[in-house]
Parts: sequence; structure tokens; C-alpha cells
Amino acid sequence: MSDPVPAETGRPRTAKTKLSEIVLVCAKCAKRQSVGKRAVRRLLKSGLKGTHPKRKVRIVETGCLGPCPKRALAVATGASLARGRVVLLDPAATPESAIMAILPEFGPKAALAPGSETGKEPVPLT
Repeated sequence: MSDPVPAETGRPRTAKTKLSEIVLVCAKCAKRQSVGKRAVRRLLKSGLKGTHPKRKVRIVETGCLGPCPKRALAVATGASLARGRVVLLDPAATPESAIMAILPEFGPKAALAPGSETGKEPVPLT
């Protein structure tokens, strides 16, 4: 049996995937909002079909993500967790607005982030 981490390199092994993003959905929030297990999945998948048909996204129900909003779902992606943020999604959102809230575009035609039109430099994290 081979060791998954070769002793001489010390680096973990990796593999390719066709997924472009993983979306975590709080199961507790979904239950509180009376949203079915597959409803969030259908919402996001239908939004992706219209705007980004080649993007592969995995939607995973998880335990509590921290904030417990009264009329929203707590949703997180790898990028939002890297920033230390959880997205609060309206369960009655349209598929397009849900995709824009969860998976913002970072291309030349993307809108500027809120607050960036002031011309101030961002404060670096220390």
C-alpha cells in the first residue's frame, strides 16, 4: 500500500476536477424557510443554465454556517469563506439574481464592487 503523501517531497497529491465551484447551503436555514432540499439546487442550476451553461457547480447541504437570518438562507462558497463571509440569500430570489449574489463575475464586463467608485484604495488586511 502506497503512502498518499510521499515522504521525500512532503507535498499532498492532487487530482483534476470538472467542478468550478462548491456551494454550501445551511440545511437549518432551508428547513426554517420551508424550502425543500432540492429547491435551492434547482434555483442555482436553472440560473447557471441561462447565464453560464458550461460552469459545473456542486451544491452541498451542510450544518449551521454561523449566522441565522430570519428570512434568508445562509450560503457560502470557497471565495466567500476565504473572505470570511457568508452570503445571505433571499429564498424568493430569481435564478439570475441568486447566481449574481453567490457567484459574482470577475471579468472585464463585470460591474464594480460597491464602494469602489469612491476612488479610495482598499485597506490591506494585516
